[in-house]
Amino acid sequence: MAFARRLVGECAHMVLVARRKDVLMELSDELRAANPALKVTVVNCDLSSEGDRERLIQQLQILPNGKTLLINNAGLGDYGEYMASTPERNHQMLHVNVLAVAELTRALLPRMVEQGGGIINIASLAADLFIPDFAIYAASKAFVASFSEAIRLEVRKAGVPVVAVCPGPVHTGFGDVARRTGCTNGYSSFKKWVYTSIPTVVDGALEALARNKPRFYPSRRIRLIGWLLRNTPLGVMRLVMGMRPRKVESIQE
Repeated sequence: MAFARRLVGECAHMVLVARRKDVLMELSDELRAANPALKVTVVNCDLSSEGDRERLIQQLQILPNGKTLLINNAGLGDYGEYMASTPERNHQMLHVNVLAVAELTRALLPRMVEQGGGIINIASLAADLFIPDFAIYAASKAFVASFSEAIRLEVRKAGVPVVAVCPGPVHTGFGDVARRTGCTNGYSSFKKWVYTSIPTVVDGALEALARNKPRFYPSRRIRLIGWLLRNTPLGVMRLVMGMRPRKVESIQE
């Protein structure tokens, strides 16, 4: 929603995708009120559903000619030990965080090469490390970052920028959805210290795309942490992650 509001005056046609149609319609009305010339297409789609993704891709194939900006910012998480996870939730996370990113990129990349455009993939600071209690999420974001870097190199001669955005915690509803019933959310003073505002992420991501940066870490703190994570020996990182306070603890009645 934040990206849509930020780009409302810069687009001729915007495609909004989400599970909740009522939220999409409200946003569509808001955007058209801000820019009456804007054409808005609302697609009610659950990205964890293969059938829904196929229908979405079919609709994207008939977009009018012109530059195309793809923003893959949907994401699912699941706080808790992997052995206590449910197969259904794991499948949902992998479909949304991995398959949707790959499939939508494949569907739109050829037209970008021909007509121009770019891709913003929302990864995470978690892409640079392994996180107990958040195993699949961190691994899926590592995929997003690596995938983005590879695709960027493949299409750089065509002038199509691809940026992986790697924020730390952001104030959205993500944490509430990721938290399992009967568990804490694992928030800590450190986590609050590295929170990034939504405008900082959105504005920075668009600027990074315009400057053709491969990866964007919003805020100096996040860039510093990212640098430390990438340059810490793996053995030291294993020791640190093994000794850290657990992100999720069962609530005792």
